[in-house]
Amino acid sequence: MRIVFATDLSDANEAAIRSRTCLECLKRIGVTDVHLVTVVPDNVSTGLPGMDIASDRQTALRTQRETFESEGFDVETHVARGTPHRRINGFAERLHADMIVVGSRGQSPLENRLIGSTARNVARTAVRPLLIERIEKRDGTHAVAKEHLFQHVLFPTDFSENAARAFEFVPQLAGATQQADLLHVRGREERDTDVQQVRERLSELADDLETTMGIETGVNVRDGGVVDEILAEESRVGATVTVLGARGQSRLRRLLLGSVSESVIAQGHNNVLLIPPESATAR
Repeated sequence: MRIVFATDLSDANEAAIRSRTCLECLKRIGVTDVHLVTVVPDNVSTGLPGMDIASDRQTALRTQRETFESEGFDVETHVARGTPHRRINGFAERLHADMIVVGSRGQSPLENRLIGSTARNVARTAVRPLLIERIEKRDGTHAVAKEHLFQHVLFPTDFSENAARAFEFVPQLAGATQQADLLHVRGREERDTDVQQVRERLSELADDLETTMGIETGVNVRDGGVVDEILAEESRVGATVTVLGARGQSRLRRLLLGSVSESVIAQGHNNVLLIPPESATAR
């Protein structure tokens, strides 16, 4: 499996890369090739005459590259100039990456610096599965929020085609996943649906995961606002990653991503694995 790991060379990204547990999780799902990508935004000055930003960033990438290589990954580094989310997605498409990994820290506009806004913009336009890895600041230093990236999966589903595509991706996490919880949130328009029928549909999906992955599963049906209930379920079950199907495509993708996916990414504290729709896959 080949991944594009986007880095802004910050302390936050260094924390994510230094976590041997996180790197072990990537190995467990079959990642062998890592493409480290850093992007110099167009609005960043090239600096004083004689300074070479590309060369400086390649030098800065060396430590991160060595960390991955010390854990047995094959690594290539890339420095590009342009709009970060466009270049990251462009590399993922050109390299036929199986997944993009982007770190995310902070929630408010004041806290969202380069990597925060980049994570949201990549999510809106991604043509490859995207892992948004949460990074927190603790005692003045950065650390990953959930070291065992894929150990406990939360899979919210509305039984749509996009959710089904996301569900098909979950078995690729075998080897790193020990438990999965499946959730359906009944919005106001669904209050008359039979809860037992919904549980049976979830149980069928759970049985599939137990058979294909050999893991423990649970199901739950909640009533209320979809985003609030997903975030509450993340906390209740102790999930380490929430797997969501994205909506939308083409130039309207920014608007059609769906308030649920975007709000879970913006408001949540869990890692999020976002699976793009079939129509959004790379050419």
